[in-house]
Amino acid sequence: MMVDESSRSRIAALEADNARLRRLLDQQDAPGELRHRLRGTVALLRMIIRKSSESRSDLDSYMGLLEDRLDAIARVQSIADEQGAIELQKLLADELLHYRPLEGVRVRLAGPELALQPRMGQVFALAVHELTVNAIEHGALGSDTGRVDIKWRVSAAGTESKLIFVWNENDTATVGKPSRQGFGTEVLTRTLVYELRATTNLEFEPDGLRCTIEFPLP
Repeated sequence: MMVDESSRSRIAALEADNARLRRLLDQQDAPGELRHRLRGTVALLRMIIRKSSESRSDLDSYMGLLEDRLDAIARVQSIADEQGAIELQKLLADELLHYRPLEGVRVRLAGPELALQPRMGQVFALAVHELTVNAIEHGALGSDTGRVDIKWRVSAAGTESKLIFVWNENDTATVGKPSRQGFGTEVLTRTLVYELRATTNLEFEPDGLRCTIEFPLP
């Protein structure tokens, strides 16, 4: 991305704030769990800042993308601060409502009550954000006829349970596989693997995207 001196200064300021927070965590006698959670959040923010700069060619677009992604993290963090965990259906509803009303025939949610740990909820919220924005800009929620069916269930195998999450778009418009992998694809196929030990399957069907995500639950 080509940026001017003012842009570099703004980006450098964000990086400097993160560096100061990391030093503060190292110096202060913070509880181990809090220290670990904050370090994880800082690392996630650094990744968002860095990767967002690679996907747009001008500062306004970059800042718009960055603010949207940081807002998604902030929304789910506020849930964790209030409740200590992140209820999956609320995470989905909050993200979708942020962009448009949940219309019964346009977006359908179906699945059991499930609470995610804060770190897990943060990472998964970023994935849901990228799916939502993609559906609005390129997929089923960008037209008057498309809809999204979101289903999830918990599968138990031995001593381990895992979440099986399916995001299924349906529209009459033809949806093709993107010509390049952007930030959203990286979150779904790499970040989720690293952070949650997830497996993600993306299928670009003629009537819309089908995304299946599976990861173990503690």
